[in-house]
Amino acid sequence: MTLLAIGTVAFDSIDTPFDTRSRILGGSATYFSYAASFFVPVRLVGMVGKDWPDRYSQLLADRGIDLTGLIQHPTNDTYFWHGRYSQDLQDRETLVWNVNGFDQFKPVVPAAFRDSRIVYLGAAAPSVQLETLEQCPESQLVVADTVDAWIETARDDLDRLLARIDCLLINDSEARQYTGVQNLVKAGKALQAQGPRTVIIKKGEHGCLFFHNDLVAPCPAFPSESVIDPTGAGDSFAGGLVGHLASLPSIDESGWMDAIHTGTVVASFTVSGFSIEGLQRIDLNEIYNRRRIFRTMLGLHRPQ
Repeated sequence: MTLLAIGTVAFDSIDTPFDTRSRILGGSATYFSYAASFFVPVRLVGMVGKDWPDRYSQLLADRGIDLTGLIQHPTNDTYFWHGRYSQDLQDRETLVWNVNGFDQFKPVVPAAFRDSRIVYLGAAAPSVQLETLEQCPESQLVVADTVDAWIETARDDLDRLLARIDCLLINDSEARQYTGVQNLVKAGKALQAQGPRTVIIKKGEHGCLFFHNDLVAPCPAFPSESVIDPTGAGDSFAGGLVGHLASLPSIDESGWMDAIHTGTVVASFTVSGFSIEGLQRIDLNEIYNRRRIFRTMLGLHRPQ
């Protein structure tokens, strides 16, 4: 099925206890789109600035990512984030965050994209996510991500968004923040009651909790020996998950579980390098091979 994604396309500067990188390719839509492109072509809607290099556009286009909806602002710079990770890579501090006009971004979904059947709304402002959704009248599955800032500052818009989507991706602290409930099973069900029948609560190195209709299922993270940079892991998880769903002729409960496992192993490749380096080193066969290994770890022996 056709897949459209909206979110940030950015430059990141990353400090870890082991190494640093300056102004490398980042952004939620970048990680999502690159991960999803292993499974289906992706239509990207976003904004970059006057400092955006053509080589990055070519890199994304070579992955089958349609950049018709990626606009270049003539005077602003590209969205930029600089973060520093703790010794154990579990916590990070934002040192610089320049949205460079993305907070004023008015998404325009190209006419050729408006028949998209699956729509992924990356963690932009809920008003931007809603505005994008209005331009996709043929969507059959809408998946959205959010962050704590929007829970604090745009709660009404977020409430309206949840009433209109099919699946919400949210991390554990954000789930507790939104619902006011500490128990994550109760929090997940409370989020379902707001609209989305599917909720995925991300727990970092501890995997995720999957809520689908009445089903509640945990999924651990893939045990990676080498974690270089956790940036983009959640967005890559989403890309692998939604990309896999978009490749299916129909989506049932089994398809969702396959997608969870697929997203989990895709994220495990992302953390093995800075930016999208870990994803650039692999192909679809390597994703499926690691998924088989992961299922063996879980005691599942299912065909590809």
